[in-house]
Amino acid sequence: MASPVRSRLSLAMERTGKWVFSKDIPTDVVVVVCEASFSLHKFMLLAKSNYIRKLILESKEPELARINLSGIPGGPEIFEKAAKFCYGVNFEITVHNVAALRCAAEYLQMTDMYCDNNLAGRTEDFFAQVALSSLSGAIIVLKSCEDLLPLAEDVKIVQRCVDVISLKACNEANFPSRTPPYWWTEELSILDIEFIGRILSGMRKRGAKALTLASALVTFTERNLRDLVRDHSGRCAKSSIPDDYGMYARERELLQSIVSLLPSEKAALPINFLCSLLRTAIFVKASNSCKNELEKRISVILEHVTVDDLLVMSFTYDGEKLFDLDSIRRIISGFMEKEKNMAVFSGGDFKETCSAAMHRVAKTVDSYLGEIATYPELTISKFSGIATLVRKGARKVDDALYRAIDIYLKAHPNLDEIEREKVCSVMDPLKLSYEARLHASQNKRLPVQIVLHTLYYDQLKLRSGADDQPDAAATRSQLQSDVSLVSENEALRSELTKMKLYISDMQKDKRSSGKSISAAAAATSGPRKHTFFSSMSKTLWKLNPFKHGSRDTSHIDDNIAVDITKPRRRRFSVS
Repeated sequence: MASPVRSRLSLAMERTGKWVFSKDIPTDVVVVVCEASFSLHKFMLLAKSNYIRKLILESKEPELARINLSGIPGGPEIFEKAAKFCYGVNFEITVHNVAALRCAAEYLQMTDMYCDNNLAGRTEDFFAQVALSSLSGAIIVLKSCEDLLPLAEDVKIVQRCVDVISLKACNEANFPSRTPPYWWTEELSILDIEFIGRILSGMRKRGAKALTLASALVTFTERNLRDLVRDHSGRCAKSSIPDDYGMYARERELLQSIVSLLPSEKAALPINFLCSLLRTAIFVKASNSCKNELEKRISVILEHVTVDDLLVMSFTYDGEKLFDLDSIRRIISGFMEKEKNMAVFSGGDFKETCSAAMHRVAKTVDSYLGEIATYPELTISKFSGIATLVRKGARKVDDALYRAIDIYLKAHPNLDEIEREKVCSVMDPLKLSYEARLHASQNKRLPVQIVLHTLYYDQLKLRSGADDQPDAAATRSQLQSDVSLVSENEALRSELTKMKLYISDMQKDKRSSGKSISAAAAATSGPRKHTFFSSMSKTLWKLNPFKHGSRDTSHIDDNIAVDITKPRRRRFSVS
């Protein structure tokens, strides 16, 4: 079976033979264009083509019988039409072949400077009057120029098409001529990404809105990366991350070019489209700058992201394996940094105030953790790392986070007590609802410390006589005050113990030093003799009525027996 190219060439040569061999003069030159050969007459070609005339005049052969024109733009089909023009045979110029004919005319030097009403002039007239008169025609011409570079650039066909398309696309975006309004984005999507970039740049200079530019890029991406971004659910024919970097090389370069053309306005692009682009960037192993740009754009509008959007970025296309979650962490960190900067700029305290956007992000992240908690490759550090990125003040209740923790503990039954405590450390038990506390108090998967916290909460509620939904802040304050009292008592006990030990040590040192002094004095002075004055002082001391204390005894009757024993010393202790 003959190939389509060979069949077209044979038909072209057959048609050429009909209008050439109808002449009475035999052919004297064979023109070779790639695999096709055309038997023609020199004088007919010389009359229109200055290039062929130069070849014949500059040839060293006296009778040049074979000319190779394989470099002509458009190949054999376009040369056949150019030869027909030399012979005066009519043919149709269309938007599909006008660019190739114009480039072929330039290549063969079939210009009006060489001959009046030459092929270059004929194609220029059609190009200006017909092809550029409509948006669709200009797009088709520009599409045909992709195989005619750089000659199409030299003859200004590309730039003229870009200018016309930019102008007419802006007009269509502002004043649609048909429905749907963005029909022109579908037609633009057939072009090369380089041409798309030049057209969008021209539209931007003409004042096109960011949404208009974004719609053109979204349509182009979904058409040219259809297998990678068209399915936002994460269920695509692609199975896993490619092992070979060379795989999807075209898709990788195309994606990086698309990301570089994204408008800077944060609300211009749909959030699910950005998430799909990031998932594709991870899959095709795009450059870090490409992924960082997408992560930055998503973090700016993270409050509009749904759980499904986060799951799209997290799983492979078959939904069986988790991607590296570093992108998710960077996105959440970028959002928190943005919220912090906004709080500082507005004069508020980031630790005390939480915006509505942060509350929405907290709910989304907790639900997202519940969805990915069952996967075995999700380690404790990754789970807790994502959970702690959202500060605890952003969660009004921790029920969704408790659900994610419970799912994780159920999916990882081999964790020990310390590991389970590390997983549960990201949750505040005092911020659980009554139903969640009731479930947690009976949950055998939770560590004992968390269960005790929930039970203590309920005990405080019963002791205070509060309703079924007590104030978590007041309870936390009560718990903190109790804990502070316990810690103060422990500190006092510790100080008292230290003081007792210090005094005991001093007494021991004093006794040892007193004994040494007494021994030395006894050794030097010998036994002490009682003198008259010492005996008299002892006698007077026995007669002293105040030797047992400074009590006022004026009101006591002498005949009443009084207990003059030494009062008992009381000890004061701190418990």
